[in-house]
Amino acid sequence: MTEPQNLSALDRCIIAIDDGLRAVFGQPQGSAGAAPPDALVDEAQLTPAERRISEGLMRVNHTGEICAQALYSAQALTARGKEVRARMAQAAAEENDHLQWCQRRLRELNGRVSYLNPLWYAGSFLIGALAGLAGDRWNLGFVVETERQVVRHLDGHLDRLPAVDAKSRAILARMREDEAHHATTALRVGAAELPEPVKRLMTLHSRIMTAIAYWI
Repeated sequence: MTEPQNLSALDRCIIAIDDGLRAVFGQPQGSAGAAPPDALVDEAQLTPAERRISEGLMRVNHTGEICAQALYSAQALTARGKEVRARMAQAAAEENDHLQWCQRRLRELNGRVSYLNPLWYAGSFLIGALAGLAGDRWNLGFVVETERQVVRHLDGHLDRLPAVDAKSRAILARMREDEAHHATTALRVGAAELPEPVKRLMTLHSRIMTAIAYWI
């Protein structure tokens, strides 16, 4: 995601459209110099059943990163302060690294991405835009809660992955570290704590996406 500072509202809208097309259909732009965390990990011999589990979980994580791109793009577009927009842009670039890692791992597993990624992106973009329109403190608060839920989600996937699939584990462990850092950073710059009903709705949305993307 290109950093949208010192640009007009129309420029930022065009960038947001370009970022969305890259995330869903093309090659997203990651952060500079990010090495794949599993680059030095040998490929294990997975049974067909183990491969199906790893493929399904990595498809869910790929879809989660599609959603993250939509959220950060919309939150940056609707943020009021330049500093908040810059932080959203930087986080989006790091999330694009995750998107690339998950996409590459799916290819290695002879898997595919979710057929519904355009739908997931559109829905998440709307949610992110609403968070941004609520104000910067709530915008940052949404980041905190999203990343907290993602960390819990990744913990569950690390438990479910086949023990021999060290390559997928390396990717998810690095992603977990980055997501926790995003939450900590947002808290440090003044995020507001979201109301419990909003947190529950976010959890419900995540569960629906996870259940569907695993198979479709």
